[in-house]
Amino acid sequence: MFEYFPYKTLRPHQDEFIELVRDVVKRGEKVIIEAPTGFGKTISVLAGVLPHAISFGYKVIYLARTHKQMDRVIEELKRIREIAKVSGIEFRSRKDLCLHSYIRTFAQDAYTSMIVCKSLKRLGKCKYFENLKEKRDKVKEIVEFFLENPSYPWEVIEYSNLLELCPYEVTRKVGEKANVIVASYLYMVNPWIRQAFLDGLGLEYSDLIVIFDEAHNLPDQAISALSDRLSIRSVERAIKEANEYGEKDIENFLSIFLRGLEIIYKEKLENYEISEVPLSPASIFEHVSSILGLRERDLLRFLQEMVEVGDAIREDKIERNLPPRSYVGRVGEFLWNWISLADRSDYLHVFTREKGLALEIVALDPSVALEFLEDVHSAILMSGTLSPLEAFRDIIGVNARLKKFPRMVKSENAIVLVARDVSTRGEERSPVLYKKLAEYIFEAVKIIPKNVGVFTASYEVLEGLISTNVHIRIEEEIGKKVFIEKRDASSSENDALVAEFKAEAKGNGGVLFGVMGGRNSEGQDYSGDEMNGVILVGIPYARPTPRVQAQIRYYEKKFPGKGRYYGYLLPAHRKLAQAAGRVHRSEEEKGSIVILDYRVLWNTVKRDLPDWMVETMQPVTLPLMRIKLRKFWRAVK
Repeated sequence: MFEYFPYKTLRPHQDEFIELVRDVVKRGEKVIIEAPTGFGKTISVLAGVLPHAISFGYKVIYLARTHKQMDRVIEELKRIREIAKVSGIEFRSRKDLCLHSYIRTFAQDAYTSMIVCKSLKRLGKCKYFENLKEKRDKVKEIVEFFLENPSYPWEVIEYSNLLELCPYEVTRKVGEKANVIVASYLYMVNPWIRQAFLDGLGLEYSDLIVIFDEAHNLPDQAISALSDRLSIRSVERAIKEANEYGEKDIENFLSIFLRGLEIIYKEKLENYEISEVPLSPASIFEHVSSILGLRERDLLRFLQEMVEVGDAIREDKIERNLPPRSYVGRVGEFLWNWISLADRSDYLHVFTREKGLALEIVALDPSVALEFLEDVHSAILMSGTLSPLEAFRDIIGVNARLKKFPRMVKSENAIVLVARDVSTRGEERSPVLYKKLAEYIFEAVKIIPKNVGVFTASYEVLEGLISTNVHIRIEEEIGKKVFIEKRDASSSENDALVAEFKAEAKGNGGVLFGVMGGRNSEGQDYSGDEMNGVILVGIPYARPTPRVQAQIRYYEKKFPGKGRYYGYLLPAHRKLAQAAGRVHRSEEEKGSIVILDYRVLWNTVKRDLPDWMVETMQPVTLPLMRIKLRKFWRAVK
């Protein structure tokens, strides 16, 4: 029936999904689709786009948030390849796809990797890149091999290493001819990376069919890609670097500039109980301009010179086999960007002490990063949690069709219990509250078989729970091993943590503590006993910081009457729903959800939650929760 659908049977509504995508792509339109967890969205969207894409030569760009989600696409392409001819390749950052010891040792992020990679190639200091010219026949051979076999990044790295070829360039060459390119959001949401990515592949926007998976993440990811941060520590290091390289004018400028920031800090932050303060963009230059007599034109010219000096410093450090960072260049780039966005109402300029003193450029409008979608042939944005769809369409600014598929969770397989006597509202937080929350958690974990997830509204709430030693009680009295998500853990460290947690499902079970909106409450799949229940502690409303208030004001101006809803309420409700969805991967899977916040019973919250949650929702106290959980799990057995 569907030539690119490799499975013998279709799940409910998959045929309708595939036909919808086929029609959208054929007409060159955009569509926003909400389909529940366990629906089979990945294979369905591929089966829908591939016939038209392959027949007419369009490039499918499939974007996901995590490496695990990207690998899932390659897995499905391998299955399709068993029944039909299709090619696909997965892009990672240059650092992830690099064999050069210098980049692997010194480049700390994707941006630095890209800059250093260009310098190494220009200086002829990368044998893996040079070998692409020396071993043309081998390059052609390996590219043809990967075009016949959709491949994971580790497979490309393994083969490239054997031939001493650059894995990123091999991936790019495969990508030039492949039907499907799989990548992270950053490749298309960040304007600078997007342009370099498409230029490297020789692609125009009109060549593309773009798929955004787990699209509920898109507004936050877009805002993050458009925003920037400069620590005051970087300014101090830039002063030192300028001195080391004999750049006296830059050293003098930055020293006076830093003194100006110190004055602002004492006036606006030092003696106040706030973490950040908005600034007029010009205010950070008032002190340096008054002393050096710089006009804006002179200032921009000086900052451009700092950027050029930074490029020269990086090249010098590469030559000397030192870490390639240039603080002078970084400060110059940031401050130039700070000035260039000074008159934009969709940006906020702030001075913050959150995670150390820093200047931040905060984007307020995610649609700015997605304007390119107007020029692509077609786009599909899909997730299990996008309702209300009209609001999502407004926020991302894409003219698209809307489609919501019904839930797959059977009512007898789900129970949602909401504690009516606790809440994590700021004024209610206290040691007494955390002990009460901990008692709910302990009793629920004792009744729910095997693995349980405990996801909190914030790390502050998580720390409050841990202070009660509930995790120790769970291990000692219930016998379930506890795993606690770390805020700054690397992807590999977090993956190892989750793998250990999942493995506990084969024994007594485990408990994973984390936060709503985090990678473990959204980006992970848990099957069967790997997550039989979740306990959601609070609603993840953002703190009313200046940036959140600016977001609300911006949306209120853009969407009159909806500012607080779009900028504050709805994002939190989506995170809550996403975390709740971890327990059901198919309509047959059974799971219980306990929500420790009575505000979820309010209609203003329930209207944004999935139908299956609202239909099975029941208010409880601690004794009633015990009774209902025991009854539910006895019926399941």
